[in-house]
Amino acid sequence: MPVAAPSMSWLAFAGRSSSSAMTRLMLGRTLERICKGVLLLCLLHFLIMMILYFDVYTQRFDLFSRFNNGRNGSRNNASGAAAAGSGHHFYYYNLSRPNTTLASYIATGSTQLETNQTPSPKPLPPCPEIPPGLVGRLLIEFSSLMTMERVQRENPNVTEGGRYTPPDCRPRWKVAIIIPFRHRENHLKYWLHYLHPILRRQKIDYGIYIINQLGEETFNRAKLLNVGYTEALKDGEYDCFIFSDVDLIPMDDRNLYHCYDQPRHFAIAMDKFGFRLPYAGYFGGVSGLSKKQFLKINGFPNEYWGWGGEDDDIYNRITLNGMKVSRPDVRIGRYRMIKHERDKHNEPNPQRFNKIQNTKNTMKRDGISTLTYRLVMVKRYPLYTNISVEIGKPPPRPFRG
Repeated sequence: MPVAAPSMSWLAFAGRSSSSAMTRLMLGRTLERICKGVLLLCLLHFLIMMILYFDVYTQRFDLFSRFNNGRNGSRNNASGAAAAGSGHHFYYYNLSRPNTTLASYIATGSTQLETNQTPSPKPLPPCPEIPPGLVGRLLIEFSSLMTMERVQRENPNVTEGGRYTPPDCRPRWKVAIIIPFRHRENHLKYWLHYLHPILRRQKIDYGIYIINQLGEETFNRAKLLNVGYTEALKDGEYDCFIFSDVDLIPMDDRNLYHCYDQPRHFAIAMDKFGFRLPYAGYFGGVSGLSKKQFLKINGFPNEYWGWGGEDDDIYNRITLNGMKVSRPDVRIGRYRMIKHERDKHNEPNPQRFNKIQNTKNTMKRDGISTLTYRLVMVKRYPLYTNISVEIGKPPPRPFRG
């Protein structure tokens, strides 16, 4: 019996089945390749992460360096002297860090070692406005014997030239203390004996300058103060200036020797005036001005030869330039004066009253801008800096017939 030939519909079905199988086979191979690729990428990612992990780990803890130092510790101790004598030093360099070469480590090795051994100090805090070590009212007496050796032993932290800076804080002002001087060696011992401890307790960054007028011509206090201002600025970057007579000692260390928003009069209650301000415009004894304030009034007058008048002229300069004098409380601004006879060649100036009345006309042409003097010697002692100068002599007085 003859076999019947397959129908056309069955052949079509068989063709479609074969095509579908081929499509599934190709899709399966493609998915297999994709899976393998993803697996390889995951493996590569894992390896990269492990490498980075160990690299960061070694950078942070430097395990290899510690291991190397421990392993070679005894060897380095044995050969340390020889290495130091030959100038060779042994370092471990972690060359596994990215972008690192031996040459770069050699170039920066000494700097890194120095940085590791000497960390930068922390900045000092500002000094408190009211230092905590102040004691208040002081007992001031001048009967005990005073020597420079004793004062030096009492102030071991004061450096050459009478300089001191607080070691534990940063002062706002850098203060030059200016003292006009001639033939007052005994007074200076007491002044240094009392003032150095007071200034250190006040946390003042300061230097002390004794401006010594040479010769026996008439004394000129204000001109010496101008000289002190000029010479102190050659020695340091001062921004505050305290002008003090050598025979005045503060009786309270709360009378802070620094500058203020307005010119400062410190010695407002002296024992010789019954601890009272003698008159409203008094600016004598001890005063202070910032550098800006001092220049604003053209410094102090140069033409007051002899005793008196210059402090009133300074007061006039301050008020005429729109400033006011500030003062401490009368209970704090008390001073004791070392008793003495009036200095020779420092007699009262008979022209002082006429000069005081003309401050407005003279202050622009008589002051720090017209100062002339001859510097003879600068010598730094343990407790102060001595500046000896020649400042000339007064002009001849007009003849009165």
